[in-house]
Amino acid sequence: MKDATYLTNKKFSEFDLHPTLLHGLEDAGFEHCTPIQAETLPLLLTGQDVAGQAQTGTGKTAAFLLATFSRLLTNPPLDTHQSTSVRAVILAPTRELAIQIYRDAEVLGKHSDLKLGLVYGGTGYHSQRESLSKGVDILIGTPGRLIDYFKQGVFDLKGVQAVVLDEADRMFDLGFIKDIRFVLRRMPGPSTRLNMLFSATLSLRVNELAYEHMNNPTEVKIQTDTPVADRLIEEVYYPANNEKLPLLLGLIAKTQGERVLVFANTRVTCDRLGQRLRRHGYSTGVQSGDVPQPKREKLLKEFTEGRCQVLVATDVAARGLHIPSVSQVFNYDLPQDPEDYVHRTGRTARAGASGHAISFACEDHAFSLMDIEAFIGHSLTRKEISDALMVQPETVSSKAQPRERNRKPRPRSARNREESPKPDITASTATPPTTGPVSPGDAQLASRRDDLPEPVPKFNGETASDPAKAPAVITAQPPRPATRRNDFETPAVG
Repeated sequence: MKDATYLTNKKFSEFDLHPTLLHGLEDAGFEHCTPIQAETLPLLLTGQDVAGQAQTGTGKTAAFLLATFSRLLTNPPLDTHQSTSVRAVILAPTRELAIQIYRDAEVLGKHSDLKLGLVYGGTGYHSQRESLSKGVDILIGTPGRLIDYFKQGVFDLKGVQAVVLDEADRMFDLGFIKDIRFVLRRMPGPSTRLNMLFSATLSLRVNELAYEHMNNPTEVKIQTDTPVADRLIEEVYYPANNEKLPLLLGLIAKTQGERVLVFANTRVTCDRLGQRLRRHGYSTGVQSGDVPQPKREKLLKEFTEGRCQVLVATDVAARGLHIPSVSQVFNYDLPQDPEDYVHRTGRTARAGASGHAISFACEDHAFSLMDIEAFIGHSLTRKEISDALMVQPETVSSKAQPRERNRKPRPRSARNREESPKPDITASTATPPTTGPVSPGDAQLASRRDDLPEPVPKFNGETASDPAKAPAVITAQPPRPATRRNDFETPAVG
């Protein structure tokens, strides 16, 4: 359920925007500004640098895209601009976020003649390079792939007129800060370009970066009582480790959400949860760092379109993605960084809608709860675990169980396939006559046989009362034929 109270009375038509941008806003269905848009656009449209902070899902992407398009549409290229130069650069920490920004830019700039470019790792290396070599005006991408093409001379940064750093705090977390500084130092000076920095959280190190590479930026913070959405219901359970999976299955069945996001801290946990949820009949996708990029994009598209009900993910899907109508977010593992909790729960209750975030404070991750509650400024609602909430996971069926490795019997050789007469039981226990020197092995075997009790010979089905009257007993097996079969192949040795 959406609520329009998060919008302001300020309309986009009140700004001095290019007519093509107004057409794009109309196509997107945007009429009124969100608070972060109403505060930053007046500054950006006059050329003032901005470092903006607001909750997730409040329209930061549209704010810096409108400012970037307006800068390029209302100003001619710089004198240093060449055929291989790009006019604007938008950097994002993750591939999914870069793709999301590119799609939003296509909608808002559909009626302009500015060319968009998208570069990110994991797929499409040659196709991206070929598209970029044809020339683009606005380049959107991740730092690694962008720097790779830059060092090859596919494009240059001499004519950059606008630069955007989205989710800058995440750039630090992923170790991209050296790459960011490398890119910024190869652009024209901060005073000759428009610099924008947006994030859900602005830390001290992000502010340091802003003041180092921006031109006296204005800091815009949308003040709220909490960094999470106002219409977000936050609950926490305290399960034991072996209760987490039954509790998750029970809560998903009870809430019956159409789109459910489940966050875990490791790839192994995500894979295991995906298998268990599929076994219970849920259409489930797994999104983690080791999933190939084409598959990650396909899974995200299926989840966005509603063809996939549950998406199990690491924090790779927690930043900047706009997925409509996410009903529940489960923190199967509590994040170690409190800021990650804000970004995870920000996937629901976006743009004024209501949402539901459920966290598990288990034996391994409960210690993170105090830091999270201190960061967001309030406590999560404690919930009790009852037997009615628990759904025991289904056991693996016999067909699904891995088959035991049954070693096939080795084929018997032709020599071994010949039927040999079965020796009489008395022959195996009788002491063979010795006619010559006895070997040490034979002596040892004879000593063992002497320890056995003397068998009672039988003949005609009766026990002999006098051993002397018993018939002669065969004491040795018949010799094997001395001839060797030609069809027997001697195995190689050594």
